[in-house]
Amino acid sequence: MFTVRVRDHVMIAHSFKGELFGPAQKLHGATFVVDVEFRREELGPEGVVVDIGRATVALGELLARINYRNLDELPEFAGKNTTTEFLAHWIFGEMRKVIAAGGLGPGGADLVSMKVEIAESHVAWAGYEGALR
Repeated sequence: MFTVRVRDHVMIAHSFKGELFGPAQKLHGATFVVDVEFRREELGPEGVVVDIGRATVALGELLARINYRNLDELPEFAGKNTTTEFLAHWIFGEMRKVIAAGGLGPGGADLVSMKVEIAESHVAWAGYEGALR
């Protein structure tokens, strides 16, 4: 399996509901490093998985929608605990839409899976991965 991974970061504010979260139930900020890995069984005729430039731009545009925002105030996250795991799944879904719309160029049609990882710190991260077909 061939892979390409792109990275960006995002700064958000949010709070959680539930005793499990202790002090994180209060509004707090986080800076996340976001990696998205694209997987393909065979390289395209250009010798790449996908255009890394398009993938980088697509991730940046996606994260710009939540960067410097309080996620508690965004309608699409209403009533949700925007945990790292939740956000990895959300990014996966939004990036899947970009791929389906041709946003990564012709190579996107041959991607078989994708993995999103979000680092909360240098010692903790979470992610989501799944098939694209």
